[in-house]
Amino acid sequence: MRSLEATAPDPARFAPFGALIEQPREVGDRRVFSQWLAPVDGLAQKVHLNKVAPTALPSVLTRLERHPHAAQMFLPVDVERYLVTAMPSAADGAPDPAGAVCMLLPGSTGVVYRPGVWHASMTVLDRTASFAVLMWRGAPDDDVFADIAPLSLGLADLVRRGTGT
Repeated sequence: MRSLEATAPDPARFAPFGALIEQPREVGDRRVFSQWLAPVDGLAQKVHLNKVAPTALPSVLTRLERHPHAAQMFLPVDVERYLVTAMPSAADGAPDPAGAVCMLLPGSTGVVYRPGVWHASMTVLDRTASFAVLMWRGAPDDDVFADIAPLSLGLADLVRRGTGT
């Protein structure tokens, strides 16, 4: 089974898949991410809260999802740490595990996936977590799923280097 070790957050490395939503550094500063949630013709804006059970690592990933019409934004409401895992599309449109990224994010950082990006469900660590989720929905194929060859997700490299979040 192939394994994928989580790395520290890297906004530039994640950019092909979307953006990491980091808090402003100074009091009074504002970071704007509304460009990711521009209206999509025929779809309605949806906001909901997800409660996610913690996952023990290593974890085996066998299924990905994507949302072809709209970006999907996750804002941590009550989260300790979590993994975001994303993959590019192969020439046939299927997920391409060779280009996969997995990052360990603190509960103070959100994430937004570009429309059509293959990604895993939230993999929360430590304890049950809650996220606010924002996206446009209403098409019959809002959610597209694909099975992949088992991929083991872990933190070993971050733990060895002492750079874990």
